[in-house]
Amino acid sequence: MLNIDSIQNGIVIDHIKAGTGMQIYHLAGLDQLDCCVALIRNARSGKHGHKDIIKIESMIDLDLDVLGYLDPDITIDIIRDGKIVEKKKLVKPKTLKNVIRCRNPRCITTIEEEIDHIFVLGENGKYRCIYCEQEPNKQNP
Repeated sequence: MLNIDSIQNGIVIDHIKAGTGMQIYHLAGLDQLDCCVALIRNARSGKHGHKDIIKIESMIDLDLDVLGYLDPDITIDIIRDGKIVEKKKLVKPKTLKNVIRCRNPRCITTIEEEIDHIFVLGENGKYRCIYCEQEPNKQNP
């Protein structure tokens, strides 16, 4: 049986869709940290069958919009003195800025380099570029 120690102070990114933990690890910049980070893949889950979990032994600022975009079912647990002191449930953000890029070759964002790539969440649950209304080709960056 694999044993990953509990952390005393830090963050646990839980309920990650099985197999996507490594993508979140890189997009969140966790590979740049000097602290201990544990990525647990395909852990057994009562609700989801299997899930990924990331444990970070440090208090860092996470971009919750990026995490909510990648997987809105993720929960963030804040750990202090070995106990969960706060639980955050993520949702799809209404606006994404410079998270995904517009793929329309005629969009102003592909012509002007300094313009931010901004997408808004539509009623259909998909993102659209605010400049040209183009949907990204795929919903993951």
